[in-house]
Amino acid sequence: MTSVEVALTTDIGEGFGRWVLADDDALLDVVTSANVACGFHAGDPDIMRRTCERAARNGVAVGAQVSYRDLAGFGRRYVAVPGETLANDLLYQIGALDAFARAAGTRVSYVRAHGALYNVAATNEEHAAAIVEAVRLWDPGLPVLAQVGTATWKHAERAGVRAIAEAFVDRAYTGDGLLLPRTHPEALLGDADEAAARAVRIVTDRELTAIDGETVTVDGRALLVHSDTPGALAIATRTRRALLDAGIRLVPLSELAP
Repeated sequence: MTSVEVALTTDIGEGFGRWVLADDDALLDVVTSANVACGFHAGDPDIMRRTCERAARNGVAVGAQVSYRDLAGFGRRYVAVPGETLANDLLYQIGALDAFARAAGTRVSYVRAHGALYNVAATNEEHAAAIVEAVRLWDPGLPVLAQVGTATWKHAERAGVRAIAEAFVDRAYTGDGLLLPRTHPEALLGDADEAAARAVRIVTDRELTAIDGETVTVDGRALLVHSDTPGALAIATRTRRALLDAGIRLVPLSELAP
């Protein structure tokens, strides 16, 4: 048994207008932290406000899920934007979501990048620096979620911004510990029991099995289930139960101790 604390998160609020992507209300009954889309890859003011209100009622931490300006591509396409402009785009998104969070009686308590920006910033120094700069400008006390050892992680450390290790419950990993591209047919894990067992292994053993069969070291204090993964609610529900059964304490990310 372990006394480790982790946050169980989901990417959420990713509809637009009349289009609904996932069962957000049901997921917000399971997770402890919500990575809310800020309008640049998905989400709109109505969705942002509604999601923040439901999260606040449930005691779920609100995080700004920022992205490239790519609404048509759901933020999953690289955008060759200069670093300064990207930092401004991200700052804009954090501020917009924080307005709705405050209206709901809560606040943005962390930031994470979405989609292509997350993956690109793992190795792209300019875009990693832009993420960290946007966080620093809004509130240098806000943590940023990133994979350990990535460019985003290293820039956060240098800037004095707290970085929280993020791991993925429902995504396959490469042998170098990064995410397998979504274009790969085995990029997603759809089996709830397999995903839940992986989550426990990440927390207790700091490892998982990569797509090539190799065991890789992975740190995870924030465990992510994507809301658009088929069976996301079942994966999140089973993962929550498996973590609790293993003696792992689930807390909102805003309450996660350093």
